[in-house]
Amino acid sequence: MAKEKQFMTCDGNAAAAHIAYMFSEVSCIYPITPSSPMAENVDEWAAKGRKNMFGETVRVIEMQSEAGAAGAVHGSLQAGALTSTYTASQGLLLMIPNMYKIAGELLPCVFHVSARALAAHALNIFGDHADVYAARQTGFAMLASGSVQEVMDLSAVSHLTAIKSRVPFVNFFDGFRTSHEIQKIEALDMEDLRGLVDMEALQAFRSRSLNSETPVTRGTAQNPDIYFQGREACNKFYELVPDLVAAYMDEISKLTGRKYRPFDYYGAPDAENIIIAMGSITDTIREVIDYKLAQGEKVGLIAVHLYRPFSAKYFMEAVPASVKRITVLDRTKEPGANGDPLYLDVKDIFYGKANAPLIVGGRYGMGSKDVTPAQIIAIYKNMALNEPKNQFTVGIVDDVTFKSLPLEQEVKVTSDSTYEAKFYGLGSDGTVGANKNSIKIIGGATNKYCQAYFAYDSKKSGGFTASHLRFGDEPIRSTYLVTTPDFVACHVPAYIHQYDVLKGLKKGGSFLLNSLWDAEETAKHMPNHMKKYLADNEINFYIINGTKIGQELGLGNRTNTIMQSAFFKITNVIPYELAVKEMKAAIVKSYGTKGEAIVNMNYAAVDAGGKEGNLVKVNVPAEWKNLPDEMPGHDGNRPEFIRNVVDVMNAQKGDDLPVSAFVGREDGTFPCGTAKYEKRGIAVNVPEWQVENCIQCNQCAYVCPHAAIRPFLMTSEELAAAPAGTQSKPAVGKELAGYQFRIQVSPLDCTGCGNCADVCPAKTKALVMKPLESQEVEMPRWEYMDKKVGYKQVVEPNNVKNSQFVQPLFEFSGACAGCGETPYIKLITQLFGERMMVANATGCSSIYGASAPSTPYCTNYKTGRGPAWANSLFEDNAEFGFGMAEGANRLRERVKRLLEENMSAFSAAVQAAATAWIAGFDDKDQTLALSDALLAALEKETAPVAKEILSLKAYFTKKSQWIFGGDGWAYDIGYGGVDHVLASGHDVNILVVDTEVYSNTGGQSSKSTPTGAVAKFAASGKRVRKKDLGMMAMSYGYVYVAQVAMGANQAQYIKALKEAEAYPGPSLIIAYAPCINHGLKASMGKSQAEEKKAVECGYWQLYRYNPLLECEGKNPFQLDSKEPDFSKFREFLMGEVRFNSLVKAAPADAEKLFETTEANAKWRYEGYKRHAEMKYGE
Repeated sequence: MAKEKQFMTCDGNAAAAHIAYMFSEVSCIYPITPSSPMAENVDEWAAKGRKNMFGETVRVIEMQSEAGAAGAVHGSLQAGALTSTYTASQGLLLMIPNMYKIAGELLPCVFHVSARALAAHALNIFGDHADVYAARQTGFAMLASGSVQEVMDLSAVSHLTAIKSRVPFVNFFDGFRTSHEIQKIEALDMEDLRGLVDMEALQAFRSRSLNSETPVTRGTAQNPDIYFQGREACNKFYELVPDLVAAYMDEISKLTGRKYRPFDYYGAPDAENIIIAMGSITDTIREVIDYKLAQGEKVGLIAVHLYRPFSAKYFMEAVPASVKRITVLDRTKEPGANGDPLYLDVKDIFYGKANAPLIVGGRYGMGSKDVTPAQIIAIYKNMALNEPKNQFTVGIVDDVTFKSLPLEQEVKVTSDSTYEAKFYGLGSDGTVGANKNSIKIIGGATNKYCQAYFAYDSKKSGGFTASHLRFGDEPIRSTYLVTTPDFVACHVPAYIHQYDVLKGLKKGGSFLLNSLWDAEETAKHMPNHMKKYLADNEINFYIINGTKIGQELGLGNRTNTIMQSAFFKITNVIPYELAVKEMKAAIVKSYGTKGEAIVNMNYAAVDAGGKEGNLVKVNVPAEWKNLPDEMPGHDGNRPEFIRNVVDVMNAQKGDDLPVSAFVGREDGTFPCGTAKYEKRGIAVNVPEWQVENCIQCNQCAYVCPHAAIRPFLMTSEELAAAPAGTQSKPAVGKELAGYQFRIQVSPLDCTGCGNCADVCPAKTKALVMKPLESQEVEMPRWEYMDKKVGYKQVVEPNNVKNSQFVQPLFEFSGACAGCGETPYIKLITQLFGERMMVANATGCSSIYGASAPSTPYCTNYKTGRGPAWANSLFEDNAEFGFGMAEGANRLRERVKRLLEENMSAFSAAVQAAATAWIAGFDDKDQTLALSDALLAALEKETAPVAKEILSLKAYFTKKSQWIFGGDGWAYDIGYGGVDHVLASGHDVNILVVDTEVYSNTGGQSSKSTPTGAVAKFAASGKRVRKKDLGMMAMSYGYVYVAQVAMGANQAQYIKALKEAEAYPGPSLIIAYAPCINHGLKASMGKSQAEEKKAVECGYWQLYRYNPLLECEGKNPFQLDSKEPDFSKFREFLMGEVRFNSLVKAAPADAEKLFETTEANAKWRYEGYKRHAEMKYGE
């Protein structure tokens, strides 16, 4: 009896992890997008007791970096354990030194790589082949997959061949396009694969391991006499690999019926024009080939699987004898090379051969640029020309070097039976998660094929998301975005004015809008072009007020389950009753650990989404066909770059920008302050100022994560000229006499977190959250206050209140609503922004700090000065910032030397200004004024050297060097650099925004994660205590260190900042930052309150360590937090999902771990107390 096939609906990462788990005894891991889910799956399965091929759970080890993970893999292999790792991009490059060692020592392992772009002129977290090509010289074999099913099948080939051949493998597939694409696939069975393992080869591997029972010496240092011979000795192992790969592919084919070869040919047997490519593009090419064959064209494809070793034998086996022209496609760019890697490999195969075909190469799809059938058609069309363009690009318009192929019209090449749906959502509203569940429901409950892919921008929660779903009766090979959907859902009401959400919706299709209004009001709010499209294309139009229903059910802004239910009700792709049953089962799986209340709320959301009266079909009047298009007005206040680049990108039309849009910006430079032009309007509710209740403390502005609420001081003339209805009250304070005070909100920049209202200390709250729509009147008022009234420096920013009258030079970032990190950064820019230099580690703070086209760091309106910001990498940020400081200092010292050497040649005015500037060389408070005076004097100077000095005018001011990053950087991958820079004694300032997890990659455990916290890579709770970074830095004795929590003590944070920046040496500030990964029960609208609770219960302590005090005979350590109330400790833990979920998952472990967590906090507090009580100067 034939064995029943097992299907699973999963993405490429899960498919790779499924196979890797079977073959692995140890997994050494480190998080990096988009490969982290592979390691997370392995960790979760191990925590749940899943057994590998050896009847054991996989031992999962998280290291401090990818370099560390590779080192651990190397060591584990040498000890005789089958070991795997998972990585991408810069992570793979950090592994390269150990890859040489692993390959050189013929250790069988598999590195699973979701291939990703490398940071060059800019960071890109999306997919191309730059990383795997950069590792092609290491000696690892390389096997490529082009679809989720291929990942499942070929991952097994990688593991099996590695064991048999002794050659390690990179098993790779396209980041995001395959790693995150969900497909319904056939799962391979572990028992079937067990029979394919060469047990003798496996035992031989174990017998060769380093072991004290049979000791050997390995890893010797060799001299010129034998090293060369040793390198050549491995050749025979590599010569066997292609045949072994082919043999194991045959074995997989026997199990599955799917045929694989090292190079797969698809197309006409007598094709004349063929494309050679690898990765996810191959399925799209197959679709186009079917389309062209139907038109009588003889075309074909060679899909590369075994990229290294590159076998001429198997390559030529795949090439049709009829071929005349070949186009080789590379998903990378190697500047200065004669061609990109795969192109050069193919040319080499044909070199010197008689009647060799014409071979051209091209680049495509870099950084996950979508690759559509039209682009493939353009490639075939280019091949048919008398002189095909070589080294071309496709999918972009290169109007500078003219390498691009002409864009073709899109054609439909998918099956008519394929149903396509598109969902527009907001990051963290649950849209993506709901659609993942939907596709799994359809895949599990029907025999249909299904596919889901999710497109994001780089903002944090609150960013743009688009979910692309396909399902049908035939296999789905469309590895590109949905462009002609049958169904569109828009989950965010504001999007109808920002994006063309109906673009491509098929005639007779369905459109579901999450609308805040009834049918009549909805029609009034919709732009004419939308109404015209609905009428012209006979669209079935539905609305549901998911926002209101979600709030009533206690779900906040999470409309996902409501909208998911409405989708199933409208489309009836499976019977609605079945869909409801499956949705509720999925809810238990997704939210079961978060408590019964969460589950029940989502159950209610499922019922509400399909309820008559909630889901309304809107009549589309025929007269809408005749509506005129609104002509967009030209806003002359928007700079050219904003209009021509930023606005285009923000409208999700960045793909249309030509290369010429970036002429002059080839190095990746973007102007400051573009975020202010976005006006996203994503909040549901925003604060409204209640003038009569306000006590003018400015705490609301101090804690705002997005600088969307600010105090202003107005003269009577400014108040008179303000928009009608502008309320104010006399400013409180002796220095502010005569001014009118107003708190102003920018409704379209606010994300609606509500922290401002929550912290308001007024007896009756001076801020009340109101619907965004009700605050439209505040939009022009914001512009008036910000641009006309401006920021008056009437008082010194020496306390919480006064600091907020200063213009923030970090505003409207893409950070999550309620972000715990950004308020810390914003205040630094208010205090020191005009002379700041910022080195930012990759992570949340770099993504919300500069995610093109949004740049929230901006300039002072009066002076034009502001923070100069740059990101290098993840691991090197401290060194990068240190180098910035040293470079600036070196050039500033040159200014000083030139002034001193030429003082007698200057006029009296310059001499006076120069003397004052030199005297105040290290005076941070006066440096701006002294520098301005020097500049003004030098500009009138006639001495020849003045010109040289003026060329260095950017270095007159003493820079305030800041190094920003999260705990993943500072505690783990970048700790070596942090330690070295602090140890250097140089004057730099480090801010660590401590979320106690790797926030940007999705919440993985770091050395900052406390005992008992559940995080990715710590699925059963962290087992060891949190590293004390502050105490380690204090051990030097000359580093300023502070631990802060703004929500617990606002004054302490500003005091710490001023002391740290004034300190003439290195400083380290560790700031507690609640994060969406913590799962705050009270919501991120209470993130400031959560900081307060953390300190009150003893979970977090506040202190400052100032070495200058020791010079005065005082204790340098000051414990700023009061005696904690540890009776509140457990209550604090239970208020966060990262802790309380462990109670559901492992109740016995939870109790022990929480006791340890509390004991650790007490131990740490007692240590701080002892430091604070130490006697000095006696």
